[in-house]
Amino acid sequence: MQFPTLPARLRIGALTAACGAALAPLAVLAAMSSSAVPAVTAAATVPGCSTSGLVVWLNTQGNGTAGSIYYTLEFTNLSGRTCTLQGYPGVSAVNLGGVQLGSAAGRDNTGKVSAVTLTTGATATASLQIVEAGNFPPATCRMATASGLRVYPPNQTASKVIPFPFQSCSRSGPIYLRVRTVHKA
Repeated sequence: MQFPTLPARLRIGALTAACGAALAPLAVLAAMSSSAVPAVTAAATVPGCSTSGLVVWLNTQGNGTAGSIYYTLEFTNLSGRTCTLQGYPGVSAVNLGGVQLGSAAGRDNTGKVSAVTLTTGATATASLQIVEAGNFPPATCRMATASGLRVYPPNQTASKVIPFPFQSCSRSGPIYLRVRTVHKA
């Protein structure tokens, strides 16, 4: 079988059309994957919340159980930009001079650790358990009145002090504070 010979101009046009048709699916895939990359990159580049951009406070409407009271630590983003928190805050009781009383809070591992993205004005929370200091032997606890809580937001080295008087242990050893991971309010 013999094909008719086409002029060079038509052969180039037909070849161009055939190549374009063959490459069209690849162009669509490339466009789809390049449009997905910025979304993944944008999510990965949201910075962590710095202590200076957060208002850290305690919701004092506690919920009591046998020998403990649970409070809610709140972290409100006022930095003017979106940021993330992930993990456990560092918490300890302090006296009026800002000196730590007793042991720092232990971690309550009942919650799942996940990143919380906070837009400006948004709040993340973490549950804080304060065990009654009177539950511990006086010799190991040595009760004292704390004037507040020193709170380090997750993954930060700067802290904020929340005024909040309560009975604490002044000796290291008894774990009378327990904190859970931050989560969306």
